[in-house]
Amino acid sequence: MNNVNASNNHPVFISIVGASCSGKTALARNIAKRFSGSQVSVISEDNYYKRQDQLTPEQRVSINYDHPSAFDHDLLLEHIAKLSKGESIDCPTYDYSLHNRSETTVEVQATPVIICEGIMLYQAEVLRNLFALKLFVDTPLDICLARRIGRDVSERNRSVESVLTQYQDTVRPMYLEFIEPSKYYADIILPMGGHNEIALDVLSSKITQLVNR
Repeated sequence: MNNVNASNNHPVFISIVGASCSGKTALARNIAKRFSGSQVSVISEDNYYKRQDQLTPEQRVSINYDHPSAFDHDLLLEHIAKLSKGESIDCPTYDYSLHNRSETTVEVQATPVIICEGIMLYQAEVLRNLFALKLFVDTPLDICLARRIGRDVSERNRSVESVLTQYQDTVRPMYLEFIEPSKYYADIILPMGGHNEIALDVLSSKITQLVNR
C-alpha cells in the first residue's frame, strides 16, 4: 500500500486514454487500490458529454458520441483548475438511458492524486498538458467490441444489433481517426488494460514520486 502526502502541493493529475471498453476504468480503479485512504479520485470523461436538452430522445441517439465535439471540455478544464487549487467540484453525471447529462452531480475532492479517464483527453493540447503522467491502454479492438456488447446489452438495455451498428458507424472509425493516433502523446502504453501487476507496481511507484517530489 502506497502513502502520499500532498498537503503542501497541488494535486497530481494522471490521464488514462484508450478505446471504449479497453480497460481504462479497471486501470484507474486498480491504481487507486494501491494507495491508502482517500488519496485518489477518479473522474470519467463520459460524465462531461455535452447537455442535449434541446434535442428530442430520437435526435440524441443519432449524435456521434465518439467525436471530440461531443464533450464539454471547457467544463472539464474549469473543474481541473478548481481541483488544482485544492477546491472540490460538483462533477456531472451522465444518464445513458436518456442520452443526456443527468441533474445529479457528485462531489469530487482535491485529493493528492486525481485520475481522469476517457477517450478524447489527448485531443486538445491545453487539456493534455495538464497531466503529469499520460497513459494509453492498448487493447485489441475485437476484445473491446466483445466487452462493449456485453456491457451495453446487460447494463444499458441495448440490443446487439444497435451496439454493432454504432460500433461500425462511429466507434471504430473515430477510434482510428482520433484515439489510436493519440498514443503518440502517451508517456506509457499499457497492453490489455489494468490487470498487469508489474505495470501497476511501476505506475504506483512513479505516481508516488510525482506527488512527493
